[in-house]
Amino acid sequence: MTEAQARSAQPHRVVIVGAGFGGLETTHRLAGAPVNITLIDRRNHHLFQPLLYQVATAGLSAPEIAAPLRSILRRQSNVAVLMAEVVSVDVSRRVVVLADGEMPYDYLVLAAGATHSYFGHDAWARHAPGLKSIEDALEIRRRLFVAFERAERETDASARRAWLTFLVVGGGPTGVELAGTLAEIARYTLTGEFRRIDPSQARVVLLEGTDRVLPPYPPGLSQKAQQQLEGLGVEVRPSALVTGVDEGGVWLGAERLAARTVLWAAGVAASPVGRSLGAEVDRAGRVKVEKDLTLAGRPEVFVAGDLAAFEQDGRPVPGVAPAAMQMGRHAARNIRRSLAGQPLLPFRYIDKGSLATIGRRAAVADFGRVRLWGFPAWMAWLGIHIFFLIGFRNRLVVLLDWAMAYVSYQRSARLILFEPQAASGAGFTPAERAGGLGGAPQHPPA
Repeated sequence: MTEAQARSAQPHRVVIVGAGFGGLETTHRLAGAPVNITLIDRRNHHLFQPLLYQVATAGLSAPEIAAPLRSILRRQSNVAVLMAEVVSVDVSRRVVVLADGEMPYDYLVLAAGATHSYFGHDAWARHAPGLKSIEDALEIRRRLFVAFERAERETDASARRAWLTFLVVGGGPTGVELAGTLAEIARYTLTGEFRRIDPSQARVVLLEGTDRVLPPYPPGLSQKAQQQLEGLGVEVRPSALVTGVDEGGVWLGAERLAARTVLWAAGVAASPVGRSLGAEVDRAGRVKVEKDLTLAGRPEVFVAGDLAAFEQDGRPVPGVAPAAMQMGRHAARNIRRSLAGQPLLPFRYIDKGSLATIGRRAAVADFGRVRLWGFPAWMAWLGIHIFFLIGFRNRLVVLLDWAMAYVSYQRSARLILFEPQAASGAGFTPAERAGGLGGAPQHPPA
């Protein structure tokens, strides 16, 4: 048998890059197929990203919204999980280039997701962290609760106001969720816990560059969302374009907003791995794909999730979890068809609706002809997110945590964890980190 015949007798090699919703769905849908799958991700877990803001605001702990990949896939025998950093893809050689080697493929599904976009101002990232990973969530949580601790110690009134001012840049779903939850923490969770400050006097400002929050939603629901935010005490500033960010606040043109905590929820950019394909990309770096989700001229390469630029009926398919899952499912179906010598099918996105939570008993939901807000939308949001969480234990723990929070207004994961890479001014000095917060010498008189 020649080397080529030996290779053809082996199961086809499918490499899936990214263990998010798209990559994991592709993997599951290829169970039992005559292929050997290698799932590559730089982390060892699948993250339920829609609830990441709950980790950032201490509502949930990280393990409750994440699950180890090897545990998820332990019963799928045709999958090998590889924890590695993907640098690029060489489509001419059919090789995925890793930071420490190469991985050949017969079929490739690239679902590497997206990262933060600061619109050409990457230096802002140091002062305004975004929310895409568990590490991001823990850093945001650290900054939020350190701000209250700093305000408690501060004797200068203007400096105290800066520590008690929280700016959220971006009025999409993530920004709305962060701003609403921050207002709840200040007004309810921290009540009675401080002696020198009143946390309920904290100022939460949501800055949105367009004329309304939740721009993809119908205008009526955007208005309902703003009303619910304002009911929680959030100051909503539409048509507010951020022109500068530093450790002391932001600039809106000539206007200065002083704040020691700025959170970024204004934009995303596709993984840079997509550019290595040599295909056409849009302004956000998403790869433009064919109707069947393949790369032009490369029927063995599929792109799914946030990395794919796919238009349907003249509108781009949104970068949301349901779309990524549908793309992953379709990529798996077309790989099976290719193995059987059948033509590939075009992808069709089915929009099942959008939801955004704002706070306790506050949310908006757009299901096409059915539009909800307030408590009914909040209940729909809660049920859908519990349903899609991976693993029975995660569903049960999250449900119990939410029930307790609903009754008590308390949040269960309020530990402050210090990171050596933390931005200057966002935390405590090295001596304070080593010595903790207890004791009279570290607590100056009022």
